[in-house]
Amino acid sequence: MKRTEYTQIKETVYRQRLTNGLEVILVPKKELSQTYGVFTTNYGSIDNHFVPLNETNPIKVPDGIAHFLEHKLFEKENHDVFQEFTALGASANAFTSFTKTAYLFSTTQDVLPATKILLDFVQSPYFSESSVEKEKGIIAQEIQMYDDQADWRAFFGIIEAMYKHHPVRIDIAGTVDAIQNISKDDLYTCYHTFYHPSNMVFTLVGNFDVDAAMALIEENQAAKSFAPVEAIERLTPMEPATVHKRSASLDMPVAMEKCMVGIKETPTDDPGAFIKQELMSEMVLDFFYSKAGDFYQELYDDDLIDGRLGFESERQPTFAFSIIGGSTTDVKKFKTTVLNQLASLKTYRFTDESFNRMKKKMIGGLLEDMDAASDIANAISQYHLLGIDYFSLLPVLESITKSDVETFLHQWIQDDNVSTFAIRKGTRD
Repeated sequence: MKRTEYTQIKETVYRQRLTNGLEVILVPKKELSQTYGVFTTNYGSIDNHFVPLNETNPIKVPDGIAHFLEHKLFEKENHDVFQEFTALGASANAFTSFTKTAYLFSTTQDVLPATKILLDFVQSPYFSESSVEKEKGIIAQEIQMYDDQADWRAFFGIIEAMYKHHPVRIDIAGTVDAIQNISKDDLYTCYHTFYHPSNMVFTLVGNFDVDAAMALIEENQAAKSFAPVEAIERLTPMEPATVHKRSASLDMPVAMEKCMVGIKETPTDDPGAFIKQELMSEMVLDFFYSKAGDFYQELYDDDLIDGRLGFESERQPTFAFSIIGGSTTDVKKFKTTVLNQLASLKTYRFTDESFNRMKKKMIGGLLEDMDAASDIANAISQYHLLGIDYFSLLPVLESITKSDVETFLHQWIQDDNVSTFAIRKGTRD
């Protein structure tokens, strides 16, 4: 095991790459009562076009299959995975994002048995034609439920406006029509391609014995056989730098209309540039659009928002975007105001005081995130699969200068990289 001490934040992390390629990351925190384990694969909803394991020709699979596979892995031929966790006093869950699928547990006791259950159920797929057909109905209901949620439709609406070809524009769960085409063989193909240990990371954070945990994981993995490690070939369509649509809208029966503004950014797969850009985009969004921000205050003073305003930045090696928006009393005026605010950033200059305040707030938020086992485990796993050490974020953030942020800000908004999307009152077709 490789042991790394992070003296600034008083953390010790143990890492080991097993012979089958699985990365294991252990973060003992004896002061915590709860332990959190997460088993993550570098596979998400955008991975719909790839070359399967041991094959040479690419295939395209139905949209939503990564999320479908996440659901099906919990189902076994002769036992209930959730009951196994419950018997230990542990809780289990899973989620699928654009680029990752994660399976997790949290517990205050029996950490090692829970770890074994997590490793075993993820690494023992069981799919039957009948169970796949049954699951289609369940997931179709889930998709229809989200289709009726204005916030969800606004989120994907703005992404669809920004992106023309990239599969990030497709709902993570797919569509009702698309999932009807998923077969048992499709699930096994995706599983064997993307769930190889070399494409995964197991992270454990909390109150446990490091040596005992590593011994159990090593023994568990050594008892299983896997195909030789192969690089995964993923095919991503060419995407223009400009937005697909400047403006789009959807009619829905809502009490209050919504407007989203999206900034389509230039992605990078360089870990150093990636993390710096991510930190700066999150920092400036919070500075201008949190409740203490001047731009938020302008929207509030003009009665364009009811006190709630959302903003987020999503960044991965093949796509990057930031979104600002929420419910509004006047879509047209909200859109015009935010677009003017963003345009003003091309020449914006921070005072030393405002920059230092912005940076200190960001540092405080990061340190707060590093206090919770669940936040740490998920973040470590996600960043590891990007080639980034999560605990390097703090020194990178501390190294960012006012000049860095202003340079980023002045090129952030271009004439052709901003879209808007509105949910308007009406009856949906």
